Amino acid sequence: MFSGLPFIGSVLDLNKHPTGYFWFQFTEWGREHGPIYQYKAFGKTNVVIATEKISNDLLRERGDIYSSRENLPMASQLLSDNKKALFLPYGDEWRRVRKLQHHVTQVNAAKSYQPLQMHASARMLQDLIQDPSQYTLLFQRYASALILRLTYGINIETGNEDIVRLMYANQHNVERVSTPGKYLVDVLPILMYLPTWMAPFKQEAAAHRKREVSLFSRLVDDVQKDIEKGKAGPSFTRTWLENKEKYALSDLQGTYVLGGLYSAAASTTASLAMSFVLMMVLNPDWLAKLQAELDSVVGEHRLPEFDDLPRLPILRAVVKEVARMRPVTAGGISHKTTQDDVYNGYFIPKGSIVHANQWAIHYDPELYPQPETFNPDRWLRSEFPTFREPLSQYPNMNNFSVFGFGRRLCPGAHIAERSIYIIASRIAWACNISKAKDPSTGREITPPEYDYVKALNTEPHRFPFELTTRSPERREVVNRAAQEATEELRRTTVVA
Repeated sequence: MFSGLPFIGSVLDLNKHPTGYFWFQFTEWGREHGPIYQYKAFGKTNVVIATEKISNDLLRERGDIYSSRENLPMASQLLSDNKKALFLPYGDEWRRVRKLQHHVTQVNAAKSYQPLQMHASARMLQDLIQDPSQYTLLFQRYASALILRLTYGINIETGNEDIVRLMYANQHNVERVSTPGKYLVDVLPILMYLPTWMAPFKQEAAAHRKREVSLFSRLVDDVQKDIEKGKAGPSFTRTWLENKEKYALSDLQGTYVLGGLYSAAASTTASLAMSFVLMMVLNPDWLAKLQAELDSVVGEHRLPEFDDLPRLPILRAVVKEVARMRPVTAGGISHKTTQDDVYNGYFIPKGSIVHANQWAIHYDPELYPQPETFNPDRWLRSEFPTFREPLSQYPNMNNFSVFGFGRRLCPGAHIAERSIYIIASRIAWACNISKAKDPSTGREITPPEYDYVKALNTEPHRFPFELTTRSPERREVVNRAAQEATEELRRTTVVA
């Protein structure tokens, strides 16, 4: 353990890394102090883990005492009145929330959503080819269209709808506010006793909560009205409204659970899609290998489909390697211990804040030799420690650390995994991706390898690239699929 300065501990050191990413600082400390170490911050014990094995040993195998959350005054209490599933402490209420989450996102349910994912990805691909500069909007539109349809039965046409703008603005604000160390009240809870007129952070949180509750409640109310009119299609919200007694959640808690599913799926999917394009720009040899596999399995006359996945191990390896090198929640989401524990002689006191630092875990040289190298072969070849077979099943992202650990695993992981597979396969099948060229010199522009947003969930800042269709015939296939998808979606959903 290292304790830093009196009282405040090592808080000031967290942001000393020249990049400003606290997960980089965690990683450097791990190299100095070992794969599990402690530091103090305002009297609290923080435990940082830098390997997948220790993370699984504690957060999964001892999940009964490692599955709670720290009660952050700003992110937990003020922002949502302790109603956000992400921040709920481990207990009976969390179990009721998880029951609803599990019912609508479990593997068997996720498979039933695949036709919608194929429709949404076809539309996204057509528009991406038409204007690659809109890639951020289009990946966000795909994620929004999917989760809004699944959760509320809403169809998104353009991605510029007010509901998409409001949901993403709300999500980005939550991620910003929830970033560790962002607000002093989270490390000095005594500030909660300040009257609201003296506490700008309380005023900010109250305004956010009012907007968020209004937004989520309106969406639920719209589904309820459609049910009463007999015109509601299937949705997560309808499932909850028609089975309230089964889930035993208050109206407000249920509303927050449903809104939180958007957060779980939308940010992860869009971020991974952006990182996929970035890594293909930086690693064109692997794009070529992926395209060769797709051409062999799929051919030239149709888009890739989910049934192709067992025969696409390179695709799955490329996607998993993207997720390894560019984890969405790079610093992890902290857990909290509910009793004292000892791990291999290492004492971890009750109430410790436990950080599974995904960045360090994903760059562990023992598990990932030459971790700084983008190498999907580490999932495909037997000489690597991460290899598993059969390749018709592995690699996959089931229980992969990018989605968290143990009982707090991301509830939308199955949906997000299928989404990034279908997005990546269809982009690579239809398109060539390369470095952009400087218009004045003609020289290639190499985007930064890591220039990402500093937030709880992170994504790359905008970067230049060129995207072109591999052939006119493939573009025609894309156009036909997008037209069919648009017609199908309009027949079966309500436009927002």
